[in-house]
Amino acid sequence: MAKFNKLQTLEAMRSTGMVPVFYHADITVAQNVLKACYAGGVRVFEFTNRGDFAQEVFAELVKFAAKECPEMILGIGSIVDPATAAIYLQIGANFVVGPLFNPEIAKVCNRRLIPYIPGCGSVSEIGYAQEVGCDVCKVFPAGNVGGPSFVKNVKAPMPWSMLMVTGGVEPTKENLSAWVKAGVSCVGMGSNLFPAQVIAAKEWDKISALCKESLDIIREVR
Repeated sequence: MAKFNKLQTLEAMRSTGMVPVFYHADITVAQNVLKACYAGGVRVFEFTNRGDFAQEVFAELVKFAAKECPEMILGIGSIVDPATAAIYLQIGANFVVGPLFNPEIAKVCNRRLIPYIPGCGSVSEIGYAQEVGCDVCKVFPAGNVGGPSFVKNVKAPMPWSMLMVTGGVEPTKENLSAWVKAGVSCVGMGSNLFPAQVIAAKEWDKISALCKESLDIIREVR
């Protein structure tokens, strides 16, 4: 069952401003990455449902986080159907993220008061998602649907919108400041935060450093 309530999750996303997005089939690698992010100041982490038995890795990660990273809020990403969302809610997901918007997932999450953050690529999708109770909408793929200017232009007529952007986010001052100034609530960052060569070399401290630098930039430009 979820360890954190909806308000805690949403506030942690807003206050830190960044959610790392990661998947690895090896539980030891996943644990080390999670701990490295935690050491770098991350408090919200999205593990993605990208491979066979991903739910087994996630279940172990939830238990690990409870002991080693007690303030870490763990969620699951790449969810496209309600049945899969239900499985992850049972094993402790604190939030559910998807690359698309499926209103049936909203029903499953709303029943448990768990945030559902759907992928939206248009203003109408964002509006429809908000209508069924999605507090945060994920603009995805953010770099392809219009970048920071899309976010800025959505917020003009819909200033209440809480937007998380994923896809096209980089751990640089230029990139992060453009998103923050456009009005995002938080950014989701995947491969750019976890270079393949760093993972392969098990240089966990480099991941901590990248997380810390990114969070520092977000704080500074806000």
